[in-house]
Amino acid sequence: GRPQQVHAEAGRIVSFGTDGRFTLGLEGGRRLDAALDRPSYRVVVDDESEPFVRDEKNVFAKFVLEVGDEIRAGDEVLVVHERGELLAVGTAQLDAAAIRDFETGMAVNVREGAPAET
Repeated sequence: GRPQQVHAEAGRIVSFGTDGRFTLGLEGGRRLDAALDRPSYRVVVDDESEPFVRDEKNVFAKFVLEVGDEIRAGDEVLVVHERGELLAVGTAQLDAAAIRDFETGMAVNVREGAPAET
C-alpha cells in the first residue's frame, strides 16, 4: 500500500526500502544537485576517478578532493567531478571527517553511475 519507487520521464528519482530509508536514483541525484548548494551532500573526485565512478565502481577515501561537512555514514550522496558534473549516486560508508582523514577505506558505495556525455 505504500510507494516503492518514484519515477519521472528522465528516470528513477528514489526508491523506498523496507527499512524506511530511501535510495537515490540518478534522476533524483540530478535534481538534488540542482537544488543544493555546493558542496552539500557531495563527494568530489578528479579526472583519475571519473571513469571508474561512471562505471559504478566505489569511491575510496584517498581519491576524494572535497566532501560536504554534513555527510554521515549511511547518507545518500552525490559523487561529482571537481568541475561540477554529476558522476554517480551512492551511499556514504564513512562520515565527512573520516573521508577527509583516512588514506584507505571505501568512502562511497556507488549504486548508479552517469554515462559520459558524448
